[in-house]
Amino acid sequence: MESSLLDIAETLLPGISLDAARHEQGGFHDVVLVPGVAAVRVARTGRAARELPRRTALLDRLAAQDLPFQVPVPLGPVTEVNGRAAVAVSWLDGQAHPKGSGDPAALRAVLDALAGVDLAKVDDLLGVPHTYAGGERWAEIMLERVVPLLGGQAGERVRAALDLPAVPPGLVHGDLAGHNMHWSADGRLIGILDWDFAQAYDPAVDVACLAWHGWDTVRAAVDEETYRRARVWFMTFGLEQLAVALLEEAPEEVVAGQVERARQWMERTG
Repeated sequence: MESSLLDIAETLLPGISLDAARHEQGGFHDVVLVPGVAAVRVARTGRAARELPRRTALLDRLAAQDLPFQVPVPLGPVTEVNGRAAVAVSWLDGQAHPKGSGDPAALRAVLDALAGVDLAKVDDLLGVPHTYAGGERWAEIMLERVVPLLGGQAGERVRAALDLPAVPPGLVHGDLAGHNMHWSADGRLIGILDWDFAQAYDPAVDVACLAWHGWDTVRAAVDEETYRRARVWFMTFGLEQLAVALLEEAPEEVVAGQVERARQWMERTG
């Protein structure tokens, strides 16, 4: 781990031993994990730094909503250390659920809890839909820049999502799967982390993310119409990393790599 990241963690967690600390790198943050104590999120980009105060405030707001699972809460304010914006948040025990399995009732309970949040209490701190891949420009980016690089099947997938009838918005986590959901050994959901993409939008987006647990499990957890919408949204997910590369003006070889990965993903999910 870079010494600069340890310096930031030491500043935000004074007096805490970092002997067991480890580093994970995400698309927008470096994270210093101090097991049992905290996670220190350090913005990697200017955009992430600008968004960090809002996203951190959202955690506090969500923690006050009486959810049946934990949310990491800030242990102090967002602080600039050595020119980088960072914040320490509370540790969540548990681990990711094994892929391809799950309890439909447990997943239904998560979706019901999100649906039960009064958007008026959190809306001012939520991001826009599709914030990961263009936000309000998602349709434009996908149709005008991504689809021409991938061909007709990509266009069919994007247009199918755009043609979905509007539904009442609910609180959508935006990345509700895998290591963002921490479970106990006996199958109880302990907490959900990484709310960076939280938005008021179609709840079927989160249902699509839950495909981590297998589509049969998802189908048993939701009604048929929500399941259908989730399948449509899922078919666009593997195209969005290419959109991100284009938006970030990534080098040509990076874009080419994302094109190839998107094509392979379409073959696997076609």
